[in-house]
Amino acid sequence: MTGPRITPLVAGLPATVPFTGPEELERRRGAPFAARLGANENVFGASPRAVAAMREAISGIWQYGDPASHDLRAALAAHLGTTPEHIVVGEGIDGLLGYLARMLVAPGDVVVTSAGAYPTFNYHVTGYGGRLEMVPYRDDAEDLPALIARAAETGAKLIYFANPDNPMGSYLPGAEIARALDALPGDTLLVLDEAYGEFAPEDAALPLPWDDPRVIRMRTFSKAYGMAGARVGYAIGAPALIAVFERIRNHFGMNRAAQAGALAALQDGDWLEATRAKVTAARDEIARIARESGLAPLPSATNFVTIDCGGDGDRARAMVAALGTRGVFVRMPFRAPEDRCIRISCGTPSDLATLEQALPEALAQVLTAEKASVA
Repeated sequence: MTGPRITPLVAGLPATVPFTGPEELERRRGAPFAARLGANENVFGASPRAVAAMREAISGIWQYGDPASHDLRAALAAHLGTTPEHIVVGEGIDGLLGYLARMLVAPGDVVVTSAGAYPTFNYHVTGYGGRLEMVPYRDDAEDLPALIARAAETGAKLIYFANPDNPMGSYLPGAEIARALDALPGDTLLVLDEAYGEFAPEDAALPLPWDDPRVIRMRTFSKAYGMAGARVGYAIGAPALIAVFERIRNHFGMNRAAQAGALAALQDGDWLEATRAKVTAARDEIARIARESGLAPLPSATNFVTIDCGGDGDRARAMVAALGTRGVFVRMPFRAPEDRCIRISCGTPSDLATLEQALPEALAQVLTAEKASVA
């Protein structure tokens, strides 16, 4: 046998991993991180109600999860003021983005996104043979009017836009998004990634009906609800579009315990509010630590703070490495000029105490090395 007959499309793709996980980085360095501040996880954890519901569900883990996620979809619909027909539940936003790409992207189809935006979306598009058109950030924010203009020029099927944005932490008021959609081509769908929406100011919300056919909104239990490991996401859109997911999604892809945990988390508004308060305090602390080291924190509407290191991508990469050697895991944007920054997730007081010691030491190391290289 000469080997499996891989499709020409897949044979031509690189073996890409959108993000190298902290576990792999720990294996490479031979030690765990003291402060895990790079993956934008919610270190404050899931609601105790969610944890209890997942523990209780374990006794029935011999059963498949409900393929319709009926109870969770009904609860989400009640929470949002819509109907279950507007909602599909999937294996995190990543899984739903993959399904959406499978539904809409054929080889050669154009998809528009921002250069340096969430790379997993790009991974799915190229995996189905789509052609990515990249639009630069403007003033450290995704440029929605420019994204829409590029879609009109190229006949793009999809536009990806995150609000708030990862990796920069910026956000656009929902009213501005609604106005920008007046120029959206009639055959283009806006994929609005709202993974960090629970951390954003109230004016970030899009003031359009849930069934507006121009938009599909992606949300998750990974961030504010503290359930990243459970992989529960959902999309909200026009029922005609949501129904198409039923043709191709993995109907038994949802973990039964995760479904129970998400349902319980949704019902614990007090825990969500407490988490938001902790994230706000942590953002303020990260910004203070950055400023005291002479660095510039950018405004954030998320559970992380992006910090301008005052140089270029080489300096930021050196900072990521220097912090890593001190046991602090952080990440950075991938594209210039945003790659002049590092990105630090909100952490516990202990995490941030470790950061406060490590950041000035790492910066001093990097600046000393820069001076030595030009001497």
